[in-house]
Amino acid sequence: MILAVDIGNTQTVLGLIGPSGIESHWRVSTDPTLTADEIRVHIGGLFVLDGQQWDGIERVVISSVVPALTIAYEDLAHRATGKPPLVIGPGVKTGMPIAYENPHEIGADRIVNAVAAVDGFGAPVIVVDLGTATTFDVVDGSGAYLGGAIAPGIETSAEALFRRAARLSAVDLEPPSRAIGRNTRESVQAGLLMGHASMIDGLVRRVWDEMGGECAVVATGGLAGMIAPLCETVGEVDADLTLRGLALVWQRNS
Repeated sequence: MILAVDIGNTQTVLGLIGPSGIESHWRVSTDPTLTADEIRVHIGGLFVLDGQQWDGIERVVISSVVPALTIAYEDLAHRATGKPPLVIGPGVKTGMPIAYENPHEIGADRIVNAVAAVDGFGAPVIVVDLGTATTFDVVDGSGAYLGGAIAPGIETSAEALFRRAARLSAVDLEPPSRAIGRNTRESVQAGLLMGHASMIDGLVRRVWDEMGGECAVVATGGLAGMIAPLCETVGEVDADLTLRGLALVWQRNS
């Protein structure tokens, strides 16, 4: 069995991948101060909940945007499996041509998402990943990664708003029932959530214009299930897109 790990700035997604696909998966908070030993204990606790054990892990595959944790998870992989992990980066076979000006600047998770999106939904395709940042990744009809856009994530925007606006108190990020808020809470929710959905729709339509036609749009990330229903252009939600992409990249390199 393979342990797939996607280390994001805010959350880390882990999944156990067997012959039949993803067998277990978890989403935990990212803590860059953790050591390899602490991570092993935490993950071991998750394994116990699903009746899994470290003994069943053959290899580890990692995508990461947090360098300190990349090192910790590499150490963990060596200790737990006796073998080096596959860390997504330059030199790793993805099966996807890269048309970006500097491929070294692309986050590993963005490439992995694009690989999974093409496999699941065909090309061309746009991936919208809602996390610390909201990223847009575009693959053309030939299956080549073109690039995309990066915007502040909804939680990142909310934190900045509540920190800088003295008279606004933090509110729960719950989808509003209308765009015209009748109180401060509803107004903030409408602005944050509907505003973010409108930003997504606006950028997707601009990408469609540049590509010369519409294509599939798939949303992923921790907030995809909340924001996607508010969007007009997002047709699919796949919470496991990154894990599936890691599994595909692993297969292409094993």
